[in-house]
Order: sequence, then structure tokens, then C-alpha cells
Amino acid sequence: MTQVEIGRGKNGRRAYALDEIGIVPSRRTRDPEEVSIAWQIDAYRFDLPLVVSPMDSVVSPKTAIEVGRLGGLAVLDLEGLWTRYEDPEPLLEEVAGLKGEAATRRLQEIYNAPIKDELIGRRIEEIRAAGVTTAVRLSPQRTVQHHKAVIDAGVDIFVIRGTTVSAEHVSGRAEPLNLKQFIYELDVPVIVGGCATYTAALHLMRTGAAGVLVGFGGGASHTTRTVLGVVVPMATAISDVAAARRDYMDESGGRYVHVIADGGMGTSGDIAKAIACGADAVMVGSPLARAAEAPGRGFHWGSEAQHPELPRGKRVEFGTVGTLRQILHGPSSVADGSMNLMGALRRTMATAGYSDLKEFQRVEVVVAPQQP
Repeated sequence: MTQVEIGRGKNGRRAYALDEIGIVPSRRTRDPEEVSIAWQIDAYRFDLPLVVSPMDSVVSPKTAIEVGRLGGLAVLDLEGLWTRYEDPEPLLEEVAGLKGEAATRRLQEIYNAPIKDELIGRRIEEIRAAGVTTAVRLSPQRTVQHHKAVIDAGVDIFVIRGTTVSAEHVSGRAEPLNLKQFIYELDVPVIVGGCATYTAALHLMRTGAAGVLVGFGGGASHTTRTVLGVVVPMATAISDVAAARRDYMDESGGRYVHVIADGGMGTSGDIAKAIACGADAVMVGSPLARAAEAPGRGFHWGSEAQHPELPRGKRVEFGTVGTLRQILHGPSSVADGSMNLMGALRRTMATAGYSDLKEFQRVEVVVAPQQP
């Protein structure tokens, strides 16, 4: 790809965000009711290509069960309030009432409580008892410490998620997580990320992961770009990682690793464009933070917001627009792409003439900068 001269001593590759590209319809259209948006990873099949972000403002055991019944997969954060407190509801109510910068300080305080393995087991068992696929998240830093409680509780899908996860983490202070060995020894599929480059994704795929998260997560609530200066526009990141998936299939003799776009999925149009760029599914947070059932009560924050030394996120107020069912399946009462997310995806695919997700990944796209 063409390098752009940033200055005499530095060149960079031009990258594209999702709002800078557009989907091009083909010569054929379809009835939206004849379009399939089903997605399967390992032995688990879902009616929707939807993974809900492991954020306390969105996923509780109760909402994880409801999302599962609606056809998606919700990931419970095992480093969140639900594994630190017997009853986090009063704290969630308090966080929703905090003002300004006081929110970050208070989040740091309440997330300082220890994670309890017995609560990990209890939350997983609660979701499993409802008969839906159970998925949970740990950061790479805490995976070794708590993974036994996760496996013993009978989780279905294990997510190892951080701002940036590599297969070659170097540390002089502690023994880093050996992803390849760890994943090999587990009996459950593992989704790992985030990453944003071809090379990093290829290395993660070689660990044996069933899925790779693309992006840095928490698009609407994180401040990673401001605090660390780290950012890769999502359209380019997804396309690069999809290329790594293709090449890894050749390298491995046909093993398929799912690409899950994580971060910046604020509207139904973003979801469609992420899949058009090569994603198999999307991980979303902010659209579902607007649900009446969301634990955040109209507010949204991720794990980055409560970091004890360097917060890279903030609590954002979104308000409430409808129920989980309305946000995912409609009907919509607004025209901004924040409701009926899955119905909109079906219509996009039908308009472009594609009948399933794998076909839709081949749709033509163009660079189409957003109009002012």
C-alpha cells in the first residue's frame, strides 16, 4: 500500500476508519427475510453475528442470559463488579449518579476490591443454568490466576481480552502468559485480542485461538488515543487481520480463525461495514448500553476507566432508547442506526445482493469520506 510522507524522517500508511468507506450494491437485490446472518464459532452456533463487550455497564448475568435468548453471545467481565461483590446493584446505582471527574476516582475505588473465585463460579453457573452459551473474559494479567475457577465452573467460551494482546509479551517482572501453551491445554475455544495489524494477528492465530479480536475495544468510552497515542482505524485493521486469516488458512492446511471486530461499532451501518471488510462477527458495547435492561442505567464505561494508575477510559452518558430486543431486532423509532441493528444488517446484505455473511465479506467497498 502507498506510503504517505509525514515528514522527511517519517512515512506512514494511509489507513481508513469505518465512516470513511461505503458499501457498493451489486446488480442483484434480495428479500431481507431470505438473508441469513447466522454465525458459528467452534461448536457454538448463533442466530446473530453479535458478541456483547465484557463491560459492567452492559453485561450482567441477567443481560447475558437475555442476549443469549435473543440470538447473540454476551461476555461477562470476570474482573468487574459481579465477581468482586455479592450484590453490585447499589454500586451500579451510585456510579450512575456520580458527577464529572468524580466518576473516575470512584470507579478506581470500587474496582479495588479483590476478585473472588467463588463468585466467578457462581456467576458462570447462573448463566449456564439458563441454557445459553456462556462466555467470560479475563485480562492476560489475571488469566493464570483465575482460569481454573473459570474452567471448573464449565464455561463454554473463554475470552482473553486486553487493550493490546500479543503472543510475545516481554516482562522482566513476572512470567508472561504463554498463550500457545495455555490455549493448547484448555478444552474450550478461546477468543483473544485485541490486535490491529497483520503480523500481530497472524501470531495470535498460531497460538490456537478460535477467534481474534480486532481493535482496542471500548470505542465510545476509551481514551487510549488521547492517553497513549495508540490508534488504528478500524476499516484498515479489520481488512489487514482478514488477510492474516486467509494466509493462516493456507499455512495451517485449512484451519479457520474467526475475526471479530471490537470497538467503534456505534451504529448498524458500522456493523455492516465491519463485516464487509472481513469480520465474521462484531463485538459491541455502546449500542446496548442504551438498553433499558443495561446495568449501567444509561451510562457506559469499560475496564480501562478504572485503571488504578493510568485510566484510559471514561464514563459516558448515553441515556436509554429501548429494550434489548428493540435495539437488536426492532422495531426502530429513530433514524440514526441505533436501533434494530440486526434488521439493518439483513437489509444491507439484501440491498447488496448477498445471502449470508461469508458471501457478504466479498462485497465491493469504496472510499467515501463522511460528508460534513
